[in-house]
Amino acid sequence: MVAETHVTTPQLILPLFVAEKTTNKVEIKTMPGIYRHTIKSALLEIEKAMQLGVGAFALFPAIHEANKDKHASESINEKGFLPQLIIEIKKQFPACVLISDLALDPFSADGHDGFVQNGKIINDETVLRLGEMAVLHAQCGVDIVAPSDMMDGRVGHIRKSLDEKGFIETSIMAYTAKYASSFYGPFRDALDSAPKAGDKKTYQMDFRNSKEAIRETLLDLSEGADFVMVKPALSYLDVIQSIKKVSHVPVAAYNVSGEYAMIKAAAAAGMLDETSAMVETLYSIKRAGADVILTYFAIEMAQWLKENK
Repeated sequence: MVAETHVTTPQLILPLFVAEKTTNKVEIKTMPGIYRHTIKSALLEIEKAMQLGVGAFALFPAIHEANKDKHASESINEKGFLPQLIIEIKKQFPACVLISDLALDPFSADGHDGFVQNGKIINDETVLRLGEMAVLHAQCGVDIVAPSDMMDGRVGHIRKSLDEKGFIETSIMAYTAKYASSFYGPFRDALDSAPKAGDKKTYQMDFRNSKEAIRETLLDLSEGADFVMVKPALSYLDVIQSIKKVSHVPVAAYNVSGEYAMIKAAAAAGMLDETSAMVETLYSIKRAGADVILTYFAIEMAQWLKENK
């Protein structure tokens, strides 16, 4: 009756990995219970989640190596895998909230979130491409575009690009404070999207910084973000709390692959109770100030909430 914090099923967002040119879903070794889906199995997973009350899904495509190049050309191919996937999901489940990731790493032969030139990430050219991607995804039916690239100025350009094409109701969920973290390893296994050279520390945030997250938040808000996000969640609960204090839009937090994998591994080794750890983790993220949570536990948590009303 007097509990201060409540997690509800509609606040959960389920990330989905969907692979191009695959005929069977494949479990990700470093993420037990999570799969690289085919289009068919992804649709079944969405149906299962929606029956439990989870209505929002973040799409992450695993693009075949043959379709990757230095120019990330496939990212704006309207006949490509991701646009066609978006169309099919919205056709089957028009009521779901569909979130598309905006970054070049799934499509790039370099594995970076931006264009690479002479070993450096080229910010402004990347931002132009992100605007093109946002418009294409909106045309296919996404409700929210989520720039995860951490390029400067991208939220403003994406908003301008969407508005000019009439997509004034397409929202932007900005990865506002995305840290250069060691907790992304299983995610990169899922998409084969690790950088081929170097790392992402020149554009993702230094884990030692928190004031920088406030600056990034104020910039994204000024450029028109409809959500601001902190990623990862568990090691950055203080950042979630700080951003919540200054944000006038909903705050999202990403309970990332490494956080999921740690609980699964510890539970498999008999070190802790998986369900209790899952529940405590998600409540801690909500308590810190997150309005919505992206989590691979979405279906399991929704089932727990149903059973523990």
